[in-house]
Amino acid sequence: MAPRALLFLAVVAGCACSAQQSPAAAPAGSAAAPQASTASNGMRVETLAHGLSHPWSVALLPEGGFLVTERDGRLRHLDAQGRIGEPIAGVPTVFAQGQGGLLDVVLAPDYKTSHRLCLSYAEPGDDGTAGTAVSCGTLNDNALANMRVVYRQAPKLSGSSHFGSRLVFDGHGHLFITQGERTYRPLAQQLDKLQGKLVRLNEDGSIPRDNPFVGRKDARPEIWSYGHRNMQGLALDPRTGTLWESEHGPMGGDEINLPQPGKNYGWPIITYGIDYSGLKISESVGTAAPGMEQPHHYWKKSPGLSGLAFYTGRPGNAWNDSLFLGSLAESNLIRLTLKGNTIVGEERLLQDQGARIRDVRVGNDGQVYVLTDEEDGKLLRLTPPGMK
Repeated sequence: MAPRALLFLAVVAGCACSAQQSPAAAPAGSAAAPQASTASNGMRVETLAHGLSHPWSVALLPEGGFLVTERDGRLRHLDAQGRIGEPIAGVPTVFAQGQGGLLDVVLAPDYKTSHRLCLSYAEPGDDGTAGTAVSCGTLNDNALANMRVVYRQAPKLSGSSHFGSRLVFDGHGHLFITQGERTYRPLAQQLDKLQGKLVRLNEDGSIPRDNPFVGRKDARPEIWSYGHRNMQGLALDPRTGTLWESEHGPMGGDEINLPQPGKNYGWPIITYGIDYSGLKISESVGTAAPGMEQPHHYWKKSPGLSGLAFYTGRPGNAWNDSLFLGSLAESNLIRLTLKGNTIVGEERLLQDQGARIRDVRVGNDGQVYVLTDEEDGKLLRLTPPGMK
């Protein structure tokens, strides 16, 4: 198949598009003109901000307002009205090519007193190589201080795809880090490499003693689970503390997993997707194999999953016990209805926006905050049907 056709198929299947020239930074103080609409299902949609350059992640600040990462390497503070501040100083240098750049931002559990946060990003290496990395430090006014790298994917590789990456503090002193296999598919099965692995660290970057591969000479001790492709969604279920993870399949086979320590989730040996050429994945033996876990849920047609958030603890609310996932390829927000851990329904929202949904977070106010991954990226606020 011609290269152009392959590129088109990759985009349709949900991979982030090749890097384009970034637009000029949004001017400080700019905010969206007040815009609101009510969807046919009764959901209210408001545009809080626009003019963000391919925003990747949003963190909701306890004092109000937001931190937003832009893929080309800027971290922005937005106030509660959506006014965009000057870029925050002290952000690590990023590899801003293809799917690389500045990725996730998460607040530490003690952020209210420490102002500590962590960033994941594609870190440049020698000779054009790159790998997923995580740095943590403190936010003081409009600058980051005491930034320290707590994780580096090794080895760094050439190419500009499949960096992941989402971060989750588990509330028990640990930090989970997702990443991709950098399109080097066999590495996802190699325990002496970090590509295609879910990693678990102590908050200071040290290795937890109870990680599943600690003490094995043939495996990296950081690894929690393996056999993953490109993980771009990660969240704890507030009801149970269970970790949920979502990842891109190839052409088809996007999946949700509930990753357990030491388990193998199969990529590329088992998959429900096919190659972008339309052929079978060359390493695959099918959809099942001994010693490999089945996905908790999968899609035959790839939505291009990115961002994942739970909506729970609000009895009587139309969205209570839901799981939200961003969809890049199909340009919508997926709402899954949960009964325990079982997915019993699916609804697609924001179809009329025509925008790639990169991140989704749920606020303490019961509203849902969504980022669109566009040159003129937006921060949207969704109010559930019936909520005033």
